[in-house]
Amino acid sequence: MSLLGDLGGLLGGLAGQQGGQAGGGSLISVAGDLIQKAGGIEGLTNMLHQGGLGAAAQSWVGSGANQAVSGDQLGQALQSGGLGSVLQEAASKLGMDQGQLTDALAQVLPHAVDHLTPNGEVPQGGAGGLDLGSLASLAGKLFGKTP
Repeated sequence: MSLLGDLGGLLGGLAGQQGGQAGGGSLISVAGDLIQKAGGIEGLTNMLHQGGLGAAAQSWVGSGANQAVSGDQLGQALQSGGLGSVLQEAASKLGMDQGQLTDALAQVLPHAVDHLTPNGEVPQGGAGGLDLGSLASLAGKLFGKTP
């Protein structure tokens, strides 16, 4: 199964756990928005490194297994990196509290970063050749939902 297929299964399970409140496409959109507002993959990995999650972020970029992080750890790193308002707004739009959102993002973000760094390297100045908007659009097609 492809990475996006695996991601689709994961997101479908998360949506089911959340009572259908957060569709896969919506979570992909939030992940893409976070990556963009952090300054691309490079900015996000720097932010996570400063927030104490450097080893995890590097594993998401690298070609090996993705190191897990908790929703609390991810939330704290993103908050300290100045993305608290983005999280708050996204949680509100999805009808969940910020803790539920960061728990879901802790599952989604490693896969999104991994997908955007297929060569195991952080692209300079952005997300590589893949437009994050197209990632959200692709997720909508895969999950039968519009982001």
